[in-house]
Amino acid sequence: MRIGAIEAGGTKFVCGVGNELGEIEDRVHFPTRRPEETMENVIAYFRDKRVDSIGIGSFGPIDLEHSSPTYGYVTTTPKPGWSGYNFVGTLKSVFDVPVGWDTDVNAAALGEATWGAAQGLDSCVYYTIGTGVGVGVYTEGNLVHGLVHPEGGHILTRRHPNDDFAGNCPYHGDCLEGMAAGPALEARWKAKGDTLPEDHPAWEMEAFYIAQAISNVILTLSPKKVILGGGVMKQAQLFPMIRAQVGSILNGYVSAKSIVSDIEHYIVAPKLGDNAGLCGALALGVRALDSRTNVRSSIQ
Repeated sequence: MRIGAIEAGGTKFVCGVGNELGEIEDRVHFPTRRPEETMENVIAYFRDKRVDSIGIGSFGPIDLEHSSPTYGYVTTTPKPGWSGYNFVGTLKSVFDVPVGWDTDVNAAALGEATWGAAQGLDSCVYYTIGTGVGVGVYTEGNLVHGLVHPEGGHILTRRHPNDDFAGNCPYHGDCLEGMAAGPALEARWKAKGDTLPEDHPAWEMEAFYIAQAISNVILTLSPKKVILGGGVMKQAQLFPMIRAQVGSILNGYVSAKSIVSDIEHYIVAPKLGDNAGLCGALALGVRALDSRTNVRSSIQ
């Protein structure tokens, strides 16, 4: 199989070609600009690649409901030109191949479940904590969509007792993204996160907010692995702080061994590293191709 993959981020697009084993053979990246310019680059990249399918993990919100007239569209994003854009339809007008379509974080969760830190498990949750905060949910072997799709980056949080920052989410102010995403770090401390020392109070505060989200997701979804990616999580000192905070919040209530005595292997970094999103898009492409093959087989 030759599978095309698109990791469509708010800052940059990563396009690649790989196979059903999750091996990436070629890739390219370019800035996310208005859709006409960005998609021109995408189409130019794939035009001579002869892929059998294409998987897309996209920034959201997006329409994932197959029966919807706007399935395959980006919906209410503030990114200039993208709101109401027919992403899947634009690709299908050029490439007559199956297209897998999901959020970028759901794609990353699928990638980690297929070839990464959650391989062999039937559930995991993937957080990306960077320019924004997104959550991908994989449970009982399926990606969760529901009414729209998980938007766990916008859950409400308890305020840290030493934090007077108002929050910078344009919709909710002090939601998780408004308090813990990279821009919130920079706005609160007047410096980019990667310039702050490891012992800066920013990191204890960051762990406080992230641990609340993880504790809530453990209590509601009971995932078998929690994976934390994104630029903010490049700060390795956050992991032990978050694990300790989660243990404190849960306070022994969830008595699973993974949390009580093996939490360092339960809350982890992506095994696929920065390839989690692109590998997840590969996995979406594989699923799309398998789905069309199964449909043809049933008709015959």
